[in-house]
Amino acid sequence: MKVAPIDYGDRKVYTVSGFNRGIADWLTRLPTIWVEGELTELRRQDRWQSVFFTLKDPADGSCLGVQMPRGQFDALRLDLANGERVHVYGRPELFEARGEFRFRALSIERFGLGDHLAALERLKRKLAAEGLFAAERKRPLPRFPRRIGLVTGNDAAAKRDVITSICARFPPARLLVAETYVQGPRAAPAIIEALGELCNAPEVDVIVLARGGGSFEDLLPFSDERLVRAVATCPLPIVSAVGHEPDSPMTDLAADVRASTPTAAARLVVPDLAELLERLTRSRAALGGSTRRTLEREQRALTQTHERLRRAPLLLVERRRAALEQTAGRLRALSPRATLDRGYAIVRSEGLILRETQGLTAGDHVDVELGQGGFGARVEKTR
Repeated sequence: MKVAPIDYGDRKVYTVSGFNRGIADWLTRLPTIWVEGELTELRRQDRWQSVFFTLKDPADGSCLGVQMPRGQFDALRLDLANGERVHVYGRPELFEARGEFRFRALSIERFGLGDHLAALERLKRKLAAEGLFAAERKRPLPRFPRRIGLVTGNDAAAKRDVITSICARFPPARLLVAETYVQGPRAAPAIIEALGELCNAPEVDVIVLARGGGSFEDLLPFSDERLVRAVATCPLPIVSAVGHEPDSPMTDLAADVRASTPTAAARLVVPDLAELLERLTRSRAALGGSTRRTLEREQRALTQTHERLRRAPLLLVERRRAALEQTAGRLRALSPRATLDRGYAIVRSEGLILRETQGLTAGDHVDVELGQGGFGARVEKTR
């Protein structure tokens, strides 16, 4: 919005608010830039919307007031302290109400951080090209580890979180803790030594490498090339639980499994005993039901077999009786008696059955057999 002056004859006069508004508008046209200086007078309060600090030029003491939204400042998780040298990215602005010039920060980096990031990115590409981060190199974690190795700092919250979570989930778990440096220049070689000790310890099946959150510099040892290679070549599966969810040290890439937090690592290395017992109860109930059904089915089959065996002799007799009666029926059908029963007779002469009249003369005596009884007769004539 254009700022218009007040005319007093040939004199144009701006109000204070108009002047400040005009300067503030002009400043918004300047590009965002990086400014280097020493951080001093850092002021942060939870109830404030912004964080305030001063950048001082160590060469001549020149100062620049800086403001940054508290949410953006906290998200960087730099854990800055007065006296640190930083690079601040942002743009100049004017607080119109008070006419105060300051620098509005959009991002902050410790001095030299850009070089660190570039070097780490080159190392990451190098190790990836060698296959140290390849998925096919990852090994599964044991379902029920005999012993769990833990590499962590002395009296660290991460150590307490891992041990508490593991014991809560699976009280019978056995742990072997190797305390070591987890920050500073001595951390990487110390962690490598601790890993070697756990790899040679009896019955250790899996190792958890744990460290809580921290600044970028705090987590640098976990991107040390020597340590990354030691993690990748460790003969035992390793769970990397370093930092929090947004952190991504290279041990996370080289390890067999990455845990978002030390507490999450506990859920990966041991089962939940309560869940196991519940599943065991369900399996036992299912097995008992299946066994009962099998026994009942076999009992029914046995009963049916017993009934069949008991009825078998009776059935055999019945079949034999039926066959005998059928045979008797056939015999009766073929018997001469059956012919007699139909009205025919058998004539015998001197005990022989007569089939023709030849040899008979009038006056001969014959015997006649009927279906029921018989009688004697004398031949009167033949035909």
